Amino acid sequence: MDRRKFMASSAVATAAALGCSRETATAPDLPVLGDLDVAWKKAPCRYCGTGCGVEVGLSEGKVVAVRGDELSPVNRGLLCTKGYHLPGMLYGKDRLTQPLKRKSSGEGFEPISWDEALDLIATKFSETLQEHGPEAVAMYGSGQWTVFDGYAALKWVKAGMRSNNLDPNARLCMASAVMGFVTQFQSDEPMGCYDDFEVGDDFVLWGNNMAEAHPVLYSRILEHKRKNPHVHIVDIATRRTPTTDFADMYVQIRPSTDLALANGILHLLVEQGAVNRAFVEENVVFKRGIEDLDTIGYGCYGDQADRYTFSDSAQDSSYDEFVDFLALYTPEKVADICNIPSAQVKTLAELYGDKQRGTVSLWCMGVNQHVRGTWMNNLINNLHLLTGKISRPGNNPFSLTGQPSACGTVREVGTLSNRLPADMVVNKPEHREKTEKLWGLEPGTINPKPGYHTVDMFRALARGDIRAMWVQTTNPWVSLPNLTRWERTPDDGRFVVVSEIYPTPSTAQADLILPSAAWVEREGIFGNTERRTQHWEKMIEPPGEAKEDAWQIIQVAKRMGYENLFPWPDDDWHKPMYEEYRQFTLGTGKDVASYEQLQETRGLRWPVVDGKETRYRYAAGHDPFVEKKEGVHFYKAKGFGEKAAIWLRPYHPAAESPDEEYPLWLTTGRVLEHWHTGSMTRRVRELHQAVPVGYVELNSADAQELQIADGDKTRVVSRRGEVVLPAKVHQGRGQPPRGLVFVPFYDEARLANLLTLDAMDNISKEPDYKKCAVRLEKV
Repeated sequence: MDRRKFMASSAVATAAALGCSRETATAPDLPVLGDLDVAWKKAPCRYCGTGCGVEVGLSEGKVVAVRGDELSPVNRGLLCTKGYHLPGMLYGKDRLTQPLKRKSSGEGFEPISWDEALDLIATKFSETLQEHGPEAVAMYGSGQWTVFDGYAALKWVKAGMRSNNLDPNARLCMASAVMGFVTQFQSDEPMGCYDDFEVGDDFVLWGNNMAEAHPVLYSRILEHKRKNPHVHIVDIATRRTPTTDFADMYVQIRPSTDLALANGILHLLVEQGAVNRAFVEENVVFKRGIEDLDTIGYGCYGDQADRYTFSDSAQDSSYDEFVDFLALYTPEKVADICNIPSAQVKTLAELYGDKQRGTVSLWCMGVNQHVRGTWMNNLINNLHLLTGKISRPGNNPFSLTGQPSACGTVREVGTLSNRLPADMVVNKPEHREKTEKLWGLEPGTINPKPGYHTVDMFRALARGDIRAMWVQTTNPWVSLPNLTRWERTPDDGRFVVVSEIYPTPSTAQADLILPSAAWVEREGIFGNTERRTQHWEKMIEPPGEAKEDAWQIIQVAKRMGYENLFPWPDDDWHKPMYEEYRQFTLGTGKDVASYEQLQETRGLRWPVVDGKETRYRYAAGHDPFVEKKEGVHFYKAKGFGEKAAIWLRPYHPAAESPDEEYPLWLTTGRVLEHWHTGSMTRRVRELHQAVPVGYVELNSADAQELQIADGDKTRVVSRRGEVVLPAKVHQGRGQPPRGLVFVPFYDEARLANLLTLDAMDNISKEPDYKKCAVRLEKV
């Protein structure tokens, strides 16, 4: 449906009381709102990185309804279907309500007290540290962690245990965007904001199904287009999706050829004189890294299959070398690589080169989950740097995020294996020194050696190098690639803790399960895609004995003798913890708002100086750290002379391509109704009934050739595993071309990641979930 119909139907649902849970854990319907005395409070949505404002309806100690917050500048009262059904995710009948320890037989679990559980964790981690050292312990967190959770984990792991084996599931979705920004601006996160959606002229979506993954943001673009017919949307993708239905131009590329396409556009910008030479000379340097494919590899073959530690090396380059490098990427050559008409390459170059029109590039997993994801981020940023279309309203490269605090917690707090808060890293002495001073640590406490990134962390767990691991707020035994690698047995000598709100395949792998408080059952702070930090208060009690994730970490840390890291009262620690974290950001250009400011507002976009938020980073007149009267100043890029870097990045093929035995491309992704691994949305009756099972979507010509009809049970087989799924031939929302199939990854009973390859980006170490080879067999 179009946006107006969507908004009208959504409004009907705004104040609906909700039933919840999937078939195996159905909860009773909640009362009709008219019978209740309802109080409303503000919170950001629990799901994606958009950061929609929600008003939460409370009655008799329960969440009974939600409605879009009309005061939120993010969504202006609109929610997507997941947002309107938020209460249901709290009330599934199988909520975890008490700590559970695996029985000595290895089969099943038995309840234990919190004291027993916390003592057990402290003992196991302490013994592991003593016997095997800090490289043998690990914590695996999440872009769904609140700022409190992530900051508590950062202090416990890096200051307490002196380990850097702390990494998040955001490594699987946003790490390439992080490294794209860091390698070019020496600071993470976008310079633009959602305001671009009302002022841009051309919106180029690179592998980004916004209609399903970010529907509220897409609706803002569509409303802008409805009011301004000159606005154009370009959808660059490997299959048609609901996003394509609203696009003015669809560019269907062969998987993994986006690098060639971007270089082809850059080639034409140079050839046609569309380069903003004055901007480039004032604000840009040129860099080149290691490009040899044999040297780089894919992180999954040979010696790299155990640990992938490739490190890029930057060399100075020049504009002239850049021009020579691009000479290979003629429209005809690019058209052949991408399997598109050369006219489309020329049209895209005209679009980016038009000085009279604002251009916004948008991307998410299609670019980031890529064996050269950082390179692809670099090339999109290059398009804006070369034309000067950056840090201006309606002119920006804008990476979208998939989790509610992948930015605020992972990227800003620094819960990555090499990071510290506010863009700092563990391998820089001055960054360690600042951290040690703020935390009151002895010099030399922070370990200078980066820890395991996510895939290598689980490889280390599988081979026994990591002996104790704690997993919070994520479901790795569904979301990791090449899942057969990570299966474990109860007697493997490892100790795994999982904090969750529901039973999942990951809790089934645990030795100890801890019940966690969810969303408004605890106080929290998230940071969204546009640098907006948002706070909510605790509104209801969690079920049973469930506890906040940060509280769990703090209690274990104290039992291990790290009381000095958490010197606040047990009943009043949220504000002082946040304000301590905030000290890292002040004066850096990443200044977050104060605790009181967050309480009073619908969030503020950093840097926040003198109570004022910043819409456009690096821009004169917008960013308080820019002293120039006009133009831009990339002041965070100290190593580049406070200029941004354009990188020369060549086209490389995918790690695995179709062949005679496995003749089809497989790509994975999301659907509108479900989020991530479905552990929350599949327990909401309405969402589960809308899309109850995973499926394989294929082209009708391929289906005819394979004699597969719509609904047929179909075995999808890769070199790593297989899964049986119903086929969607004529009824799928997406329309894959011949030779490509699509499988969503939300269904824990039909695991798409049994098929995927643990190849990864050479710089960010983010896995490529979008490209591997499979065959189909009718069951």
